[in-house]
Amino acid sequence: MTFDFEAAGATKAAGVAQAPGCGRANALRVPATIDSLEPVSDFVLGLGKQARLPESSLYRLRLAADELATNIVLHGYRGEPGEITVDGGIDPGDVWVRFQDDAPAFDPRQGMRAPALDVPLAEREIGGLGVFLAFTAVDTFEYELVAGRNVSTLVMRRPTVQ
Repeated sequence: MTFDFEAAGATKAAGVAQAPGCGRANALRVPATIDSLEPVSDFVLGLGKQARLPESSLYRLRLAADELATNIVLHGYRGEPGEITVDGGIDPGDVWVRFQDDAPAFDPRQGMRAPALDVPLAEREIGGLGVFLAFTAVDTFEYELVAGRNVSTLVMRRPTVQ
């Protein structure tokens, strides 16, 4: 596991707004294994607490990050060796967490579907509900394929301080 620090503006995914010159980014690099899910969760919780996210926002950000990291490990690498890089930052208006991996290209939104509440539980198709719950819990979810790497960014707005 590796931690490093750099200016937030230099590494944030395209398409996610950021105030220039604000905040710092933290990074975590872990093997793509089940054992790495806890350090990823700790990283996200630490970032959210540092940003003073309300408990409900912190819970939702962690839920989305847990779901994304688990999907990368279980469905992305499928037991093959690999690595996940997680970085994040705090800006005046939001907190962002970005995941990068070299598993086969996959947009997590492809597996996302709204729950079929009109279908009896026993008859519902298995899978996809966790992704739906997780990604609808955050304010913004972005995915892009950059130079063959999956890059997914979660953004949670920070409450305004008056």
